[in-house]
Amino acid sequence: MSKPAKCIPVAEAKELYNNWIRTRGPALDRSAGSQDACDFIYSIAELEEFIAYVKQESTKQGVIDPGVRIHFAAYDTDDSDKATVFLAPTKGSSANAPVNYTIEPLNRGNTGWPPNIY
Repeated sequence: MSKPAKCIPVAEAKELYNNWIRTRGPALDRSAGSQDACDFIYSIAELEEFIAYVKQESTKQGVIDPGVRIHFAAYDTDDSDKATVFLAPTKGSSANAPVNYTIEPLNRGNTGWPPNIY
């Protein structure tokens, strides 16, 4: 298998990460009142299982080219007020594809604490 076309060099990823930390990290930490999560991990097996689920359910609905949108989110419970992400199935892969609300999103990834630096 060849490298996917949308892969970026590590140096570019580091630059993007550092831009986020520099321009958004401090404001989010001030707003939350403490350092927040900024990285999330899912195992390859979890992602493969989710993708297979999205493909299966999308096929049943006649969705030809499903996508997955990653949404930023935050907990508001007694246990956590930290950031999270969830992966939401879409009814297409274009930038404005609608969310497919009949397929449940994926959440419950793990985050390093303190956050892992890229």
